[in-house]
Amino acid sequence: MTTRTTQRRASIIHGYSASPEDHWFGWLAGQLDAVGIPATVPALPNPQQPDQVQWTEAVRAEVGTVDENSIIIAHSLGCLTVLRYLRSLPQPWHVDTLVLVSGFVDQLPALPELNAYIGDGCDVEGLSNHIGRLTVIRSDSDPLVPVGHTDRLADLLGTSALVVSGAGHFLASDGVISLREVLVALGHSPR
Repeated sequence: MTTRTTQRRASIIHGYSASPEDHWFGWLAGQLDAVGIPATVPALPNPQQPDQVQWTEAVRAEVGTVDENSIIIAHSLGCLTVLRYLRSLPQPWHVDTLVLVSGFVDQLPALPELNAYIGDGCDVEGLSNHIGRLTVIRSDSDPLVPVGHTDRLADLLGTSALVVSGAGHFLASDGVISLREVLVALGHSPR
């Protein structure tokens, strides 16, 4: 098998009260690096008390100009942050792949402390027209993000959610320290 050199690059965006070292983020970055896709997991500022402007700016600084080689993977509140960042981009733009894990645009009954951050969510209409490959992943047992929230986001983006049975909120405390479904969504198999 020959490996081709690519200019593809991946950004993995964490969620509320998380860090780059948590959950499956480091595993995924290592898997992508192993197939020649440089991957970074930036630390978003003040993850215990996220600020919409600070997080969006941190994503802008990390992801930079998106193009046909850009891959963005986001988890939970990171999904809303990435969607807001993409919404803010001047036309035209295109991203190769977007994977949203436990994404939502509606307020979360289990986390009312995020109501101010979530606010009215994000208008995602038309965003999928700029995304080459879009995957929305949810669990059937998420205690923090109601499954209907992720299904609604998928529907708004013109797709349906891929369901991973028993994965909770895709946290290490749920036993999720690797997430092969993301790799598969990117067209790769775990090593």
